[in-house]
Amino acid sequence: MSKILITDTILRDAHQSLIATRMRTEDMLPVCERLDKIGYWSLEVWGGATFDACVRFLKEDPWERLKQLKAALPNTPLQMLLRGQNLLGYRHYSDDVVRAFVERAADNGIDIFRIFDALNDTRNLRVSIEATKKANKHAQGTICYTTSPVHTEKQFVNMAKELQSMGCDSIVIKDMAGLLTPKATSTLVSALVEAVDIPVHLHSHATAGLASMCQYKAAEHGITGIDTAISSFSGGTSHPPTESMVAAFKNTAYDTGLDLPQLQDIGFYFYEVRKKYHQFESEYTGLDTRVQVNQVPGGMISNLSNQLKEQNALNRMNEVLKEIPIVRKELGYPPLVTPTSQIVGTQAVMNVIAGERYKTITNEVKLYLQGKYGKAPGPISIQVQHMAIGNEDVIECRPADLLPDELQRLRTEIGEHAKSEEDVLTYAMFPDIGKEFLIQRNAGELVPEPLEPLHSENNCTPAATEFNITLHGETYHIQINGTGYKNQQQRPYYVSVDGVPEEILLQPLNEINLNADTQSQSALSDGQRPRATRPGDVTTSMPATVIDVLVNLNDKVKAGDPLLITEAMKMETEIQAPVSGIITAIHISKGDTVTPDEALIEIE
Repeated sequence: MSKILITDTILRDAHQSLIATRMRTEDMLPVCERLDKIGYWSLEVWGGATFDACVRFLKEDPWERLKQLKAALPNTPLQMLLRGQNLLGYRHYSDDVVRAFVERAADNGIDIFRIFDALNDTRNLRVSIEATKKANKHAQGTICYTTSPVHTEKQFVNMAKELQSMGCDSIVIKDMAGLLTPKATSTLVSALVEAVDIPVHLHSHATAGLASMCQYKAAEHGITGIDTAISSFSGGTSHPPTESMVAAFKNTAYDTGLDLPQLQDIGFYFYEVRKKYHQFESEYTGLDTRVQVNQVPGGMISNLSNQLKEQNALNRMNEVLKEIPIVRKELGYPPLVTPTSQIVGTQAVMNVIAGERYKTITNEVKLYLQGKYGKAPGPISIQVQHMAIGNEDVIECRPADLLPDELQRLRTEIGEHAKSEEDVLTYAMFPDIGKEFLIQRNAGELVPEPLEPLHSENNCTPAATEFNITLHGETYHIQINGTGYKNQQQRPYYVSVDGVPEEILLQPLNEINLNADTQSQSALSDGQRPRATRPGDVTTSMPATVIDVLVNLNDKVKAGDPLLITEAMKMETEIQAPVSGIITAIHISKGDTVTPDEALIEIE
């Protein structure tokens, strides 16, 4: 028995789980001096979705955030979550990129690397662990906890032994969905503590309301450390509250030794900070015991909510939650953690929205079924696999063994836009948004997404979200279902017109040059495409962004040929030709936003 070590997730997973990873560095730095005095085992500050959110939404350099936090927290080890061979992106990277990323992260301030693989395929962890040890940093091997007909306690124990033999300094049980029960925690922790000679930690989300009990039972059975979140960002899809667990262990053999009043003071600070991000709050991030059935983890449920809102389909959340376990079974029971949570979740959304299962299959599902993410834990549906990849071979080796070194190519591609090796790695993680970020940063044009002010009933009348309009004698019923973020002076609104979903792009009049007739005409016509009415009209199954156009005018194509690639919900989809013929019109280009009723390409 010894005191329990605390890792606080307030600067990473807590706000990722509750406000879509939107906390800005400017709201972290003022409280760092107080955090640094607490005596945490570590503070989780980086990794997961923070890198993506910084570049995509906050327009902050994630490397600069890390350096600033390291300077502001000199006495506290900083921890990050690393997706093994996936690093912080959604694909496998070559070994030279993995080694470079770990080396730069260590040099910029990361002390503890929590390394996991979504499939628990230890082959995908080896290079990250080796790179961490080479940098003289703490390598924490991760067991992604899940339940299914193919996952057993014995399997987890064998994985822990393998992680120890690979050089890990500690082991963590990553219960990302909050699936552990007190009884299961007791038996699993006991088995792991007995099987390995290195410390075992527990990371559990509070979604089902069981995590606090599980952490106490883990302490009784030999756990070394637990993950908690400051109370104002705790509970629900986040973690047990730090203050509560410190109080629970007080005057016991597991006493953390942390000062409760100091923690409470920090809690009050973040209570006020959270108000600033009210627009990202979701009704799906509270306590929900359905997680014991659908296994949707904390960060995933808030993302699903936002994704469905963007698709004008938030009312179909329950259908998606029922579809997720079915898709998961068909894909061989992968644990639902990034990136497999996005792979399964997005496919489930597409199945529900399209009204036909696997009518549209994301590129990531195809890669997964080809074995390019690693070995699936259980048997895969032969029918689904054939629908996705036909008779293509499935690889058996470690996926990264097939990837040639790519760091030098990436340096060449990004060229003068990269001012450092860190910039090259930003581009490597997210080529499109990473390049855009670097160009905007170098030009001094970074503009973060706007934060909506808090409104009071005393000084503000809420705008109507449902109304009728009359135009040219015709009356239409309009319902506003959601809004996207302003980008390049335009903001998308998702509406229903007499029950038909539409997307409109609004641009403030004071930003349009009304004195230039040609510019006005361009602004009016931009984005207007013909409605899809013919068999040769190429469409998408949901609103998306075009990330590549693969054909040109007058190209001859066959039914099934790839025409363009779109991105929705961070997953790519290859849009194929519905018929054979000649490309007679292309109404889209890279970067355009598109909706299902539009003819994007015409085939005659």
